[in-house]
Amino acid sequence: MTKIDLRSDTVTQPSPEMRQAMYEAELGDDVYGEDPTVNALQDMAAEMLGKEAGLFVSSGTQANLVSVLAQAQRGDEIILGDKCHILLSEAGGTAVLGGVFPHPIPTDDNGLLDPDDIANAVQPKDYHRPRTVLLCIENTHNWSSGKAITPEDTRRMAAVAKDAGLRVHVDGARLFNAAVALECPPAALVEEVDSVGFCLSKGLSCPVGSVVCGDQDFIDEARRWRKMLGSGMRQVGVLAAAGIVALNTMVDRMAEDHANARRLAFGIAEVPGIDLNPEDIQTNLVRFRMPAGNGAQLAQGLQEEGVIIAPSSHDLRMATHYGIDADDVDFTIAATAKVMAAVA
Repeated sequence: MTKIDLRSDTVTQPSPEMRQAMYEAELGDDVYGEDPTVNALQDMAAEMLGKEAGLFVSSGTQANLVSVLAQAQRGDEIILGDKCHILLSEAGGTAVLGGVFPHPIPTDDNGLLDPDDIANAVQPKDYHRPRTVLLCIENTHNWSSGKAITPEDTRRMAAVAKDAGLRVHVDGARLFNAAVALECPPAALVEEVDSVGFCLSKGLSCPVGSVVCGDQDFIDEARRWRKMLGSGMRQVGVLAAAGIVALNTMVDRMAEDHANARRLAFGIAEVPGIDLNPEDIQTNLVRFRMPAGNGAQLAQGLQEEGVIIAPSSHDLRMATHYGIDADDVDFTIAATAKVMAAVA
């Protein structure tokens, strides 16, 4: 049976070039800073994002965790969106492991935080209240169907935080998708921020890993937290090698994923019962809504047809990625129409 996996871009398989690079990678002990392949990846990532230094970590969740813990102390407060990944999808790690208090504010349909809301969320200097020290922004924004946040919008949000003495972190799990969609250098997306993490294992198609970038002092502290979290990974150049290949070969091809996502969105938007504006789709994520309770039926029906999506009651997502082509998209559109007809 056809198997088209649209649950996430994390299901990608490494390219043949990545596998070869992993096999041939020159290795050393990264805990001692002696893995040349890891060092090369970290330097490459930092240069691409216009930062002083980089740090290879195991996942996007860990990238956000070490970034927050390196910039906020126990009892401090961070401002973030009420629909952001750090708040909703990372098991409360910053609060549980760091004692850092999250202060969520509204996220608009484009994944943006209102500058006035940011300013109003900053706590006054009062020993009854936590200290506000960090603003977190997400780009692309998952719950906003992968909307790409422009350099201008990032600058606008960051300026308010900076005026209040806050540092700024970008959860850039899919930052390179944003750069491709906006046709701008990735460094332009994070020019005004202090730290950024991006995933190698999503649209960049690596098997494992993320990279955090920022100034050297921040990276030194993030490395200390990585150690405390048990993620000193020794001869991890076998994984970092895939990241080097990804940054050299997988960024521009993301445009194919975006084109496939729009093809998918325009196709399933025509299916009765699916609520989706295809014009909202900018990158590789297609979010849509349907009557409550029908989402699980759609997911089950699609799986029987050979298409896998994550089940949900009424708010669902499909993600295009390396390994999904236009024929897969057309098959998914036809399967969705067939299953929805039965559900209705």
